[in-house]
Amino acid sequence: MLSAPAAAWSSWTPPEWVSSRRLRYGLIGAAALFIAAYPLLSDDRYYQNMIILSLVFAIGATGLNIITGYGGYVSLGQGAFIGLGGYTAAILSTKVGGNPFVWVPVAGVVAGLFAAALGVIAMRARGHTFVILTIVFLFLLQIVAINWRELTNGTAGLTMPLPRWSPDIANWPFYYALLGLLVVSIAMSWWIRRTKFGMGLVSIREDEDKAETVGINTPVYKILGFVASTVFVGMAGAVYGYYLSFVDPLGMFNILLSVQIILSVLLGGRGTLWGPVLGAFIVEPLNEFANNSLGGGNARLLVFGGLMALVVLFMPRGIVPAISEFLERRRTRGRAGLVGERLGAPIELKEREVPTAPAAVSGQTLLEVKNVAKRFGGLRAVDSCGFAVPEGSITALIGPNGSGKTTLFNLIDGTMPLDSGEVWFDGRRIDRQRPWNRAHAGVGRTFQITRLFKEMTVLENVVAPIREFRLRQLNADAVSGPEAERAEELLEFVGMLKYRDVPASALSYGQQKLVELAQVLMLDPKLILLDEPAGGINPTLIERMGDMIRELNSRGKTFLIVEHNMPFVLGLCDPVRVLGRGKLMAQGTPEEVQRDPRVLDAYLGDDFAVEPQVVEA
Repeated sequence: MLSAPAAAWSSWTPPEWVSSRRLRYGLIGAAALFIAAYPLLSDDRYYQNMIILSLVFAIGATGLNIITGYGGYVSLGQGAFIGLGGYTAAILSTKVGGNPFVWVPVAGVVAGLFAAALGVIAMRARGHTFVILTIVFLFLLQIVAINWRELTNGTAGLTMPLPRWSPDIANWPFYYALLGLLVVSIAMSWWIRRTKFGMGLVSIREDEDKAETVGINTPVYKILGFVASTVFVGMAGAVYGYYLSFVDPLGMFNILLSVQIILSVLLGGRGTLWGPVLGAFIVEPLNEFANNSLGGGNARLLVFGGLMALVVLFMPRGIVPAISEFLERRRTRGRAGLVGERLGAPIELKEREVPTAPAAVSGQTLLEVKNVAKRFGGLRAVDSCGFAVPEGSITALIGPNGSGKTTLFNLIDGTMPLDSGEVWFDGRRIDRQRPWNRAHAGVGRTFQITRLFKEMTVLENVVAPIREFRLRQLNADAVSGPEAERAEELLEFVGMLKYRDVPASALSYGQQKLVELAQVLMLDPKLILLDEPAGGINPTLIERMGDMIRELNSRGKTFLIVEHNMPFVLGLCDPVRVLGRGKLMAQGTPEEVQRDPRVLDAYLGDDFAVEPQVVEA
C-alpha cells in the first residue's frame, strides 16, 4: 500500500498550464531578466564571478550543442577555442595595442579558421576517433603555447592591459559582453535548428549513411557545423581572458574546461535549445561548491564523475527532455496521448483517379549497369552483372534471397563502392560520384528496412533532403515556408499529412514506408529505387502502394523495384530482370519471365508458370 502522499503524487496530473508554452517562456524570461539585472541588484563580486563563469560555460555549451547535439559528433576540444580566443586577444592587445575588447571579433574569426582547418582533417573520422582527434588538438595547442615563447611568452604567460573603467563597475563590461554573446549564440542555434542546414546536421546524427543518400553533403555540413560551434566560443574566450587579465598555456588550454562544457550539454539536454544553458548554470555552481566546501582536487572529480553517472543512468537525454517527457506522461495518464490518438487512425490516401496505363516508355536508357562486381572476401555478391532500365518504365529486379539485389542497389546509389564495372545514369557515368551527388543527379532510394531519422518528426524527415547543394539553400527555413509546404503536399499524397508532428519512431512499419517514399520524392528524382516496398505491410496498403507507383510513373517517374511479392510485381512491372547468384539470369516481359524454365526452377516455381499459347493453323 502506498502512503497518502505517495498515492497523491502517483495520481497527480499537471494542469494544462504547467506544460504550456506560455509557462515555459515565462520561466525563461524571468531567469533572463534576473541574470541581466543582477549586477544592478547586488555588488557581490563572488556571485558575479560565478555568473560570469556560468556564461562562459553556457556559450561554450551552446556552441558545442551545434556539432554534438545536432550533428552527433562529440568534441572534447571545445576548451581549445576558449584558449585560442584568450590568446588572440592577449597577443594582439600586447603586441599591436588597443583595448582587448576591440580584438574580440578577431578572436571569433581565428577560432572559426582553426575549426575549419581541424574539421577538414577530423571530420573524415567518426566515433571515438573524432573524440581523440579533438583532445589531441587541445593538447597540441597547449604545447605550441608553451614552446613558442616569442609569441606567447611560454609558461610565463601574457598579462593584458588593465581595465580603465571605474572599480565600482569592475565586472560589468565583462558580464554584459558575455551575456550579449550568449544571446546571439542562442539565436544562432535557434536559427540553425529551423533551417535545411540544421535538418541536415540532425540527419547526420541519426544516420549519416542514409543522410548522404538524400542529398546531404555530409563533409561540408560537418565542417560548417564545427565552425559555427566555435566562433562565439572564441569570442567568449577573448572576454574571459581579459576578465582574468592573464593567460597562460595550462590555464587556457585546460581539458577540464572542455569536460565541464560537454557535461553542461549532456546534463541540460543535447539537441535542445535551452538545455546546454541550464546545464552550464548547474555545473559552475557545483564547481564552486566542490572547490570551496570539499577542497577541490579529487573531490571535484568525484562530484563531476558522479553527476555524469547519474545523468547516464537516470536522465540519458538530459534534464529538459526528461522533464518534458515526464509532464507529457502525467498529462496523458489514463488516456491515449496525442501520438497514440493519431496512430490509431487508419491511413487514408487523398482521393484521386489512379491511372491504369503506365507512362509512355521513351525507348531511351535512363540507368545502365555494366559488368558490375562486388565481393565480400571470397563471396561474390554481384558478379559481372549488367542490365538497363528504360526511361519511363516500372522495372522489376527479382531473384532468390542472397542473389545480390540489395547489394546492387547499394552500388547504384553509392552506399557501397563497386569493385569493377560501371554505372551510367542519364547519359553520365556516376559510379565514381559520392552518394549525395547521385541524389542531386536524380537517383532516389528507399531501403528494405526503413531508415527514417527516428528522433525527427515526420515533417522534418521529409524536409531534410536537399535537391542540389547551394550555400544559400542551407539558409532556407525548413519548418515553414516553401520547403515545408512542399513536404506537406508530399505527405498528403502518401496519406501521412496528419502525422506531420509525430516522431518517426512512433510510426508503424507501413507508415514508415510511406514517409520514406515522401522523403525520396522531396528530391524530385528521375529514377526511384524501391527496395521491397510491399514487404511487411498489410494487403490494403500494398494495393495503395501500387496505386501511388502507377500515378508517379504517369507523371514521368521511372522505377526500379526489388520485391518478393510476385502478384504485386507481375501486375505492376514491365520489364522484369531476374538475378541469380549475382548475375543476370533472365529478362523480359512478365509473361516471358514466367515462361522461362530457369526462372521457374530457381525462383518462381510452378505456381507462377504461364502456359504457352497455342496458335491454331
